[in-house]
Amino acid sequence: MKKLRAAVIGVGYLGQYHAEKYAACEGLELVGVADIDGARAREIAARHRCRAVTDFRELLPAVDLVSVAVPTAAHYAVARECLAAGVHVLVEKPITRTLEEADRLVALARSRGSCLAVGHLERFNPAFAALCAMLPRPLYLESERLSAFKTRGADADVVLDLMIHDIDLVLALARAEVASVSACGFNVLTDSVDIANARIEFADGMVANLSASRVSQTPVRKLRAFGFDRYVSADLQNAQLRVVRRADDGEVVQEEQTFQDRDALRTVVESFVAAVRENRAPAVSGVDGRRALALALEVRRLVDERRARLSMGAGGASK
Repeated sequence: MKKLRAAVIGVGYLGQYHAEKYAACEGLELVGVADIDGARAREIAARHRCRAVTDFRELLPAVDLVSVAVPTAAHYAVARECLAAGVHVLVEKPITRTLEEADRLVALARSRGSCLAVGHLERFNPAFAALCAMLPRPLYLESERLSAFKTRGADADVVLDLMIHDIDLVLALARAEVASVSACGFNVLTDSVDIANARIEFADGMVANLSASRVSQTPVRKLRAFGFDRYVSADLQNAQLRVVRRADDGEVVQEEQTFQDRDALRTVVESFVAAVRENRAPAVSGVDGRRALALALEVRRLVDERRARLSMGAGGASK
């Protein structure tokens, strides 16, 4: 089996873990890491005994695949150069800033015959996989994604930073196109949206209600799904599943399950490597990432419109 060669571009908080997973991946060599902060690149490279560079382009002739974990604003430019060089790309979420950028990456990957995967790691959460198996066609979905405020990631609003995880999960479960969206959101600690709620209705009648906050005291990552005969609650943070269902005899039965293997990022990386090796589509493709981004941007547009109306109303009231 040919040993694949990998690199990680951007080894900040998240990128360092990508490097760790590649270094431990069987049948793969971590050739190098790139970061505009040379000291940081050398620090991570020393951990894994690989090459450190400040210009990622230096690594492209020597690798088969890369993880792109730079800030979102640079996703498009970096991923484009990698794909143009014939390198397979796993880019962190969101895929890009705009739909136009996402479309260009998808088209470029297709024209080059390269794999373009997006790191929506909650797809690989064992609790979510179990929920899909227990209730593949839910009628109603409800998600909560709450976290304390962190300076890291504050360059993006809560919709593109947090809610987009659950948008991707809902779209993975959906069996029909989006019919309507309503949303609201507010800034609390930053100038952008820190808390948001969205209601998404699909053409087949399924409804999803999503809440996200980055100004909460207690972290929560839960997805609840309701069907005709059961309710399934996935605790994505603790990899636990709770099922309440109606048995054949009419009794209500409750079951709980805890998953021990919770390293979703390792599964993301291994799945991407396998897709490259087997020349097949990745579990979360560029098209999937583009679809999640499109819905997230629509939610943000509706939030911004509502905030603008509220601001105008408050300004009028103060006169």
